[in-house]
Amino acid sequence: MPQRQGVDPVRVRLPAGGPWATVREHLVERLSGAEPGAVEAMLRAGEIVGADGRAVAPDAPYEPGLCVWFHRRLPEEVPVPFPLHVVHRDEHLVVVDKPHFLATTPRGAHVTETALARLRRELGIPPLSAAHRLDRLTAGLVLFTVRPEERGRYQTLFRDRRVRKEYEAVAPYDPDLALPRTVRSRIVKERGVLTAREVPGEPNAVTHVTVVEHRPADGLARYRLVPDTGQTHQLRVHMSALGVPILGDPLYPRVTGPVPADDFRRPLQLLARTLEFTDPVTGAAHRFRSGRVLQAWECPTEWAGQ
Repeated sequence: MPQRQGVDPVRVRLPAGGPWATVREHLVERLSGAEPGAVEAMLRAGEIVGADGRAVAPDAPYEPGLCVWFHRRLPEEVPVPFPLHVVHRDEHLVVVDKPHFLATTPRGAHVTETALARLRRELGIPPLSAAHRLDRLTAGLVLFTVRPEERGRYQTLFRDRRVRKEYEAVAPYDPDLALPRTVRSRIVKERGVLTAREVPGEPNAVTHVTVVEHRPADGLARYRLVPDTGQTHQLRVHMSALGVPILGDPLYPRVTGPVPADDFRRPLQLLARTLEFTDPVTGAAHRFRSGRVLQAWECPTEWAGQ
């Protein structure tokens, strides 16, 4: 089943056993959050297909193990009005410089307005996949793979911490905070909870924090953050714990978000500045650098006026 606006169809595998007499009955129960009558309408329109590409009949009998594909109704989304810059492209990789407010991959309310869906449409590469993710509110470099059979090799680089990632952030300057330093803590993120938190226990999050420069005029500093690990919201949690939370953060040290999809003011002042690794397919040494700037540092008057 072809993609729709750069978004893959949903695949549903019918489980073994169950009370359903037809495919329709199972899908109605499984997709209980859909609009009433949506499954029936899709079946009548031939929008649910089997492995052979043929439409599933409205009265098709239930078959355990059968796979069906369909497209969910795409939500209406506010366009993110910032460009997505391609930094590097070859037969194996696409590296992009993502703007603030653009999600990396389809999830929840962000589906077509994501870096992945945009790139598939704009570059005409349907099998493009993300090798890792960057928070929607964070700008900077993201790596995508062109060939599905190579994706695992690039994902393994991130899993095994063989990619050097360097971030830049703008936050308050504290002259009493001894830097550089390495922050180690245990961070947990519970499903359905907006924020992550530090808890006692063996550290699973390590960040090297350095002040690059500070500006006495407004009490701000530009920081270099180099994570050794990749826990959810790690950099934001560690900076907040140090008493210098990143500017524009709607979650740390206190929750003021989530940021509405149509609010593009005061972006989180966090940027994935560099990616450095040895290509597992070609053996080439790669080092990519974001060309973006953080507004609170480069245009402090504009930032303050938002």
